[in-house]
Amino acid sequence: MKKFVVVLLALVMAMSLCMAASARDDVQEVIEQAQTMTLEELAKKAIEESNGKMFYGVGNSSRGKSALPLFIDYLKTIDPNYSMEFEWQQPKNNKIFDQLTADSLKDTGTFTMVLIQDGNQIESKMVQTGILDTFIPKEWAEANGYAEGEYEGYLPLQTLNKIFEFNNTGSKTYDNVWDFVAEGEHGLFMDIDSEVVGKNFLYMLTADKYADALKEAFDALSDEEKAYFEPVIEEVEEDAWDLDLGENGAYALAWIKLWVESYNAQTDDGPICNTLVDKSATDQFGLLVYSKLRSVEESDSVSKNNVTVAAYQDGYKGFGGYGYCHYLFVTDNSPMPWTACAFIAYMTETVDGFSAWGKDLGGYSSNPQLAAANEEKFHHMTGGNDENGNVVFPAMNDRGYDWWVNEGGLVLEDPEYCDEVSFTVGSWIEMLDKYSGE
Repeated sequence: MKKFVVVLLALVMAMSLCMAASARDDVQEVIEQAQTMTLEELAKKAIEESNGKMFYGVGNSSRGKSALPLFIDYLKTIDPNYSMEFEWQQPKNNKIFDQLTADSLKDTGTFTMVLIQDGNQIESKMVQTGILDTFIPKEWAEANGYAEGEYEGYLPLQTLNKIFEFNNTGSKTYDNVWDFVAEGEHGLFMDIDSEVVGKNFLYMLTADKYADALKEAFDALSDEEKAYFEPVIEEVEEDAWDLDLGENGAYALAWIKLWVESYNAQTDDGPICNTLVDKSATDQFGLLVYSKLRSVEESDSVSKNNVTVAAYQDGYKGFGGYGYCHYLFVTDNSPMPWTACAFIAYMTETVDGFSAWGKDLGGYSSNPQLAAANEEKFHHMTGGNDENGNVVFPAMNDRGYDWWVNEGGLVLEDPEYCDEVSFTVGSWIEMLDKYSGE
């Protein structure tokens, strides 16, 4: 009898595993088919699959909750009788990875799709483990010049930038990226343990492209300024060698060391912005999400004209901030994979679908055609001008993704590179962070 029970349990477990594997195979088969279909074709599939059902989404951005009603309205243009209820969750304190890992243990998951940031943890915890699957919409790929199946990588909804801004009510200026780590400086910055994309930014500085940019900015400094930084660069030269960094790796490590040991840790970018725009914040600066300026209300003491975007200054040297992506995925055990694919295509291929994010400066669609249409609708590049074209708030005139990457030196997150150096460079940074207060 005991043997029978053991065999029966083994059969049940085997059947459960087969059913789970089959469900996941079905999701991947849907994605494979969906990548050959237009948005309208996907929408019809989504209507068949999800009409009258509940959609659960999860993301680092709360604005998925704003995009879903627009998606439902779009589906109603195809079938007026269509309906779908939804809930959108935004886990705090980096818990989204634990939540998705737990949900992945079910045969059929709760979450239909995911909007997520932090390329390093996505790579190591979500993609390599098979918890999330990448879907590349056909028309998105075509807009970016890719043939079917040619694009490799995750699907970014958008790139966001965090940029250096300083209060300009005093006499101090910051015209070189090394100025932010000079003696006595304490920039306002979200703590790297509170928002891990900030740590990815530091990882990326050790890549040859950005280490070389730091060396070039260093060369533009005066002899007096160089004299302050040179001992630190010499101190970390051996570490750069041990970490197998490139020719200018020591410049990256020196900047990172000085930054980690000096920044004034904050819990959110909103308070950083509110501090900097007040005239009482003379000679302070921060590294923060560009879009936070949109919510500043003018008063006697507060103005968007009290801040300068460092990289917009003539002759500025070095990188002006860093960029990271919100990525879109289908969960590998999605309960409604066709609906997930349709919603993802809607957000990455239409102005209305992207509008929950597109109304803000500092957020750039990964679809160049959509980015152009979005700019035409929202006019971010003249966002600081009045109706007569007069400049009112220079800091609000977003110069756009291409400018930030090519002229502003934006440091772009590369998930694979971050994953590659997260143990080596990451451990080195952790030691700085651990002992910086002692």
